[in-house]
Amino acid sequence: MMGSMRSLTGITAMLAVTAVGCAPAGMAAPAATAAPAAADPVAEQSIIQVARQASPAVVRVAGARGEGSGVIIQPDGIILTNAHVVGGAPVVEIGLADGRLLEGRVLGEDPGIDIAVIQVDAAGELPMAPIGDSDRLEVGQAAIAIGNPLGLDRTVTSGVVSAVNRSPRGLGLEGLIQTDAAINPGNSGGPLLDSAGRVIGINTVILQVPGAGLGFAVPINLASNVVQQLLTTGRVRHAYLGVAYDDVTRELAAQFRLPVAEGVIVLAVEGGSPADAAGLRPGDIITAVEGERVTHGGEFRGVLRARAPGDEITMQIMRPPGEETIRARLGEAPPPQ
Repeated sequence: MMGSMRSLTGITAMLAVTAVGCAPAGMAAPAATAAPAAADPVAEQSIIQVARQASPAVVRVAGARGEGSGVIIQPDGIILTNAHVVGGAPVVEIGLADGRLLEGRVLGEDPGIDIAVIQVDAAGELPMAPIGDSDRLEVGQAAIAIGNPLGLDRTVTSGVVSAVNRSPRGLGLEGLIQTDAAINPGNSGGPLLDSAGRVIGINTVILQVPGAGLGFAVPINLASNVVQQLLTTGRVRHAYLGVAYDDVTRELAAQFRLPVAEGVIVLAVEGGSPADAAGLRPGDIITAVEGERVTHGGEFRGVLRARAPGDEITMQIMRPPGEETIRARLGEAPPPQ
């Protein structure tokens, strides 16, 4: 929560979203759909190989808010899942592919990107899924999801990477991978894999639209950063500027006669924050950071997430009568309430 704020009324948009962590009891399985008339045998064998290779590393996670999925990423029992699956619980139950039930200790969560890290103690090394590089994804490449939808363990679905760096309005998440591989309740926390069986994302949410749903995953590079911070320092640190903001849209620009039709408009500045010290004001429109254009709030959040507390950033802003440059030294975000 912000403290003393200088505010400006803004316009926000909301979308209907479904976190896919838990399948309601008694839910019927979805109706079967017709299979394609013919399958590419090479692609088919690739999916089969990935399923065989990765499925042993996919686990069931029973958290405070229901059951979801997870994936073992280190043989010593480090597991990635979603923060909304863990639900703030310090301990969860982990169901391994070999049938064992183990106690999982939650090392930490980052609700800002919906990621949680768990560790289990098991005799010997556990099967693990190798980590890919989500920064190198190409739209159209294969995407394979494995998880426990509707309580059906290690279900495999396939599709493609439909888009990258998605920041859908209303989610509060940015830089997501969009996929058409079917993701259903219970898939949250499970891996999204490439054709080589490497984890490229952690499935997190569905946007429900009439007659369909769009699946999204947290890029593995973001999730891996959380793992590294928790294993080395025991906590996750985020850069903090201290502003509330909204997207500049063409409609907003026309209504209020704004000088630009894209960017982020500052709605409020927290007193005593880095933004306050730098001289940002309500009504300023941020159009670029470090020379890189910022067109909407998702991009701006991504820029801040890529920085560390103590970093300095240069912002180009629109403020009557014209454009100005402002430098700010980022602070450390307070822990979520």
